[in-house]
Amino acid sequence: MFVQVIRGRTADPAALHEAFDTWVRDLSPGAEGWLGSTGGVTADGRVVMLARFASPEDARRNSERPEQDAWWQETSRLIVDPVFADAKQVTTYLGAGSDDAGFVQVIHGSTTDPGRLLDTIERLSTNLRVFRHEIIGGTVTLHHDGTYTEAVYFTGLEAAREGEQRRLPPELQGAMDRMQEYTSLVAYYDLTDPWLYSPKA
Repeated sequence: MFVQVIRGRTADPAALHEAFDTWVRDLSPGAEGWLGSTGGVTADGRVVMLARFASPEDARRNSERPEQDAWWQETSRLIVDPVFADAKQVTTYLGAGSDDAGFVQVIHGSTTDPGRLLDTIERLSTNLRVFRHEIIGGTVTLHHDGTYTEAVYFTGLEAAREGEQRRLPPELQGAMDRMQEYTSLVAYYDLTDPWLYSPKA
């Protein structure tokens, strides 16, 4: 899997949502290898969008389509200071993303040890179904500049907040605490009304 991430700000979430709806309706049928997209706008107007493709080549071919360029020229007017980040490596847990999510939290951070980060997330994810059953999937995208983007899919906002208060077993809590040794948080994006797209069958 390959992931492209877009971050920025918008003053018109409704128009931006409509623009992505238009892309899915009109352009996605011709986007070979497109696996789905997740994103939205936070309460303070910050935008994040993750587009998943089967390969970097599929993503590149999509970007080179004239109709894609025309769509982006219009849509980019709705996003202030857009920043793009392509995947260097992608991993998933609990079946990856889910269009059934009622709440998605996107975490943008940096790491000095990408391998250790992925190993820790993999070990933690094997216990999530037991201790954090409101988490129904996730993706972690490592970028070329040492940053990463994690999207965590929850059944809903209330369940996510309740889960945050739940005490984890000492070994799991210890692993999470040790992540601070090699990661630093840049930003959280709480998407209470996530935009979830997948190819139509």
